[in-house]
Amino acid sequence: MTFCRAIGLCLVATWLSSCNGTTPGCSNCAPGTTVNLGGNLTGLAGYRLTLQNGSTPLSTILGPDSNGTQVFGSANRDSAYNITVKTQPTGPAQTCVVANGSGTTGSTDITNISVTCSTNPPRFLYVANRGSGDVSAYTIDPASGSLAPIAGSPFAAGGNPAAIAVDPTGSYVYVVNQLSGNISTYTVNRTTGALVAVGSPVGTGTSPTSVAIDPSSSFVYVTSGGGGGTVSVYAITAGSGALTPVAGSFTATGRVPSAVIVDPTGQFLYVSNQLDGTFSAFSILPANGTLTGLAGSPFPCGPNPKALALDPTGELLYVVNSAANTLTGVGGLPLNAGAAPPTLISGSPFATGITPVSIAVDAAANTVYVANQGANSITGFKIGTAGALSVLTGSPFATGALPSSVTIDPTNQFAFVANSNDNTVTAYKASASGTLSALAGPPFSTGSLPAAMAISD
Repeated sequence: MTFCRAIGLCLVATWLSSCNGTTPGCSNCAPGTTVNLGGNLTGLAGYRLTLQNGSTPLSTILGPDSNGTQVFGSANRDSAYNITVKTQPTGPAQTCVVANGSGTTGSTDITNISVTCSTNPPRFLYVANRGSGDVSAYTIDPASGSLAPIAGSPFAAGGNPAAIAVDPTGSYVYVVNQLSGNISTYTVNRTTGALVAVGSPVGTGTSPTSVAIDPSSSFVYVTSGGGGGTVSVYAITAGSGALTPVAGSFTATGRVPSAVIVDPTGQFLYVSNQLDGTFSAFSILPANGTLTGLAGSPFPCGPNPKALALDPTGELLYVVNSAANTLTGVGGLPLNAGAAPPTLISGSPFATGITPVSIAVDAAANTVYVANQGANSITGFKIGTAGALSVLTGSPFATGALPSSVTIDPTNQFAFVANSNDNTVTAYKASASGTLSALAGPPFSTGSLPAAMAISD
């Protein structure tokens, strides 16, 4: 699998690696006057890591396939260089540090620069409560996974908050209010985790159902069940998180869209359509976040697709079919121009418990978790060759009554499940293999009818 999908970035990377002053075709540098600045990249699990030499940005490193020997840039001979991180990766959020990044070049390439990345530990958990119209907020103990209510929690939302998302920087929280037909915006106090509402909620389409944020924290996407089914785009205002509807961005999906997700590179978006048994696929225009339907879309996936998730590569899509008690795996993504239609993963559909309603993929451990509302359980799978799934040891894992949402800590230490009939969150310790063990003690109390969750670093 390859992560080098942004052609312009690939060309930049190719030019940088070849532009050493002696390579034919190097039209942008004088012969013999530049050297490469390279070394080793380790631990990268996220996307959109950008380095800089002094104040000059270098090429964006897209994803985990970039780990290993790298040419980060080039510089003139006998000149000073200073390689630092300009933009930290997201999806999951990570912190990367540079060693041996500064010095003075000579007549040969620099090869000892080291970039090491680690995934940020979880800090806050947010739960949207449909019944009480608010958001419960907790700190997460990074060692034990235990939750503690944040001062001021719960925080008021609109009518029937049905979905919630935290932007990749951990600065903003967005809550979709289904009965109010709008989306609430909050800033996150990065010290305490407390939420502060930003202005008034912004209108959406009728009966909004889900929300997703692109990995650059530029755009928010909201699906709505009214009007035959739409997905709309909102621009995020840097510094405040406030949303501005993008003109002309309401795009038709299938009937009753239930979930939306953006791929890790920020180039593609997928929507599950409950009444049609399909998923819609779109490309994203970087300039304003608007969508264009991909050839052949929508595609069949299974009866009543309720939720969806992408694997760590963004090339495999998993869809839970609530009416069929199955999980459909789709390969062959993304659907670039001229690409073949998506194909079912070998063994698909995979059996889940009764009435699956939520799904989460752990990027670190390559595991999939499905919340089964009718069975009060979580089904766990391991992602194998070409995306095929095998059931984890000990699966299914018991939950509270009517689990509505499952989410995974990006460091693969903990899983959390919202139980809508108990008004609780159950926390689990995840083993290296993905097996879940409930934490000792009672579940953690939420507001009424918890429906969705999101984690911030």
